[in-house]
Amino acid sequence: MVAELALLLRLVISLALAGVLGWEREQAGKSAGIRTHMLVGMGATFFVILGELFIARFQEYGESLRFDPVRIVSAVVTGVSFLGAGTIFISRGRARARGLTTAASVWVTAAVGIAVGLERYVLAVGSTMLVLIVLRVLNQIDGEAKEEQEAD
Repeated sequence: MVAELALLLRLVISLALAGVLGWEREQAGKSAGIRTHMLVGMGATFFVILGELFIARFQEYGESLRFDPVRIVSAVVTGVSFLGAGTIFISRGRARARGLTTAASVWVTAAVGIAVGLERYVLAVGSTMLVLIVLRVLNQIDGEAKEEQEAD
């Protein structure tokens, strides 16, 4: 029971970190917001946890049964990439892609979830802060540069 509560704590931490990233996207008015990011982050963490549980449960079979934890990460990345691709839209008249940053934020949210699943909390929190810097600070700098460009 205590072990399962510890696993559940990882999911809660993942929800919190992914929620921060989703909140930023929601505040920016983007299509993939807080719920999407929270589910992606928690899902990535959950798959890592389930991989650990599979390995522990079937360890008694020894060499006859092999597990590759990297496959779990690969499957998460593939699945989330597909999900992120759904947030990208091409404007027909303007030859411009929209949603790339949101797709990337969904993708990196999965990585944060994987880090939490691996109990790399400092890495997960630090990368969340770095993503926020990219999404907020660089967006402000980019917005100011575009305003100057339009003024010229």
